[in-house]
Amino acid sequence: MLVVCFSVSGVSIPMKALATVTSLLVSTALLLIGQGMQLTLLPLRASANGLSDFMIGISASCYFLGFIVGCIGVPATIARVGHIRSFAVLTAVMTSAILCMDMLDEWQFLLVLRFLTGMAISGLYTVIESWLNSQATAASRGRILSIYTFILLISMALGQALINVGPIESSTPFTLAAVFMVLAIVPVGLTRRLAPAPVEATRVGFSLLYRRSRSAFAGALLSGLVVGSFWSLGAIFARSNSESQADISWFVSAAILGGALLQYPIGLLSDRIDRRKVIVMLCFGSALASVAVAASAGQSWHLPAVFLFGAMVMPIYGMSLATAADVSQGSEFVEIGTSVLLLNAIGAVSAPLVLGKLMSLLGPPALFWSFAVICLLFMAYIALQVRGARAVSISEQVPFTAAASEVAPASFDLDPRGPEHTPTPRAPGTER
Repeated sequence: MLVVCFSVSGVSIPMKALATVTSLLVSTALLLIGQGMQLTLLPLRASANGLSDFMIGISASCYFLGFIVGCIGVPATIARVGHIRSFAVLTAVMTSAILCMDMLDEWQFLLVLRFLTGMAISGLYTVIESWLNSQATAASRGRILSIYTFILLISMALGQALINVGPIESSTPFTLAAVFMVLAIVPVGLTRRLAPAPVEATRVGFSLLYRRSRSAFAGALLSGLVVGSFWSLGAIFARSNSESQADISWFVSAAILGGALLQYPIGLLSDRIDRRKVIVMLCFGSALASVAVAASAGQSWHLPAVFLFGAMVMPIYGMSLATAADVSQGSEFVEIGTSVLLLNAIGAVSAPLVLGKLMSLLGPPALFWSFAVICLLFMAYIALQVRGARAVSISEQVPFTAAASEVAPASFDLDPRGPEHTPTPRAPGTER
């Protein structure tokens, strides 16, 4: 789930600053290759085992529910045992869950194991991002965040290609995903750098986010509903059109690449006009692209349609986060950013339950037809907000860089605006 966020433009990272996080970034790359593989492998294996689309949707909701629980509960574990031990333990849990999914076909085990993987990966993101924050300076913070996001993108895309090492029904792709995750422990385990201080408990303020920006609130929820469901059920849609694993991996990769390659042009546009208008345009583009994906199955232009879908829908989370950050006051950023993230996760928990059932009743194309309807409804709501007065001028908007939606609240300690960012207090109710 890779999208656009924001940053202050700055100088390149000094080599000394980058060297302090090299081992952590190598571990992150290895971990995310395995994570990228399992996100696609698990729904495909479940489908091959005869589970309905509805049950696969429930398992996806369990994953995102575990993600939320991990965001809230794991920081206490890190405080007790430290970052390196937490990384090793959470990686062991993640690896064991993936291997068990290969051995246990019953749906009851699948739900539990997917919950555990969601909780473990959110905890691992917390470890990684809080560690990066401890090594970042005001000058390097935004650039380190960009490099981290680039590694997320490349690693997860590589994971899509590697699912083709063996049939979905075999143990080979699951074993390879587990190997990458286990190897992720090695660079962190051998580092001579001191681990950072414990992370703080997660602070959430949904009402504060809603007061600051209804548009950001709606955009975060929309992103979870659509992007979360795509990660959960998109591979099932692709498999209905082709039994080739290569075709399925290309389907998912096309969406990732679309979101990645168009994020900077979209980000630059959002620096020059009201970001809420950009969200409206992305909603409209997402609706059109969803219709194109549903209608183009089996056609030569199917992958370009999927590419366009990723390009339109994946930046919505980052646009929402940037819109909220534009009106955050000083220390509010962590609380508001966490609220955007968890609201996105709540959408990802709820949507697969409904959309999985629709796919079972109406067929796989119902997934993208539903996306089109959802995007149009949210477009109408956000368009109503654009008519209101805005609390910030275009020149006051935070500049753009890359970030990911599947992160942990610790990532918002990497506030790329820098510690000196203390915006002028906004009049309540002016940013919608």
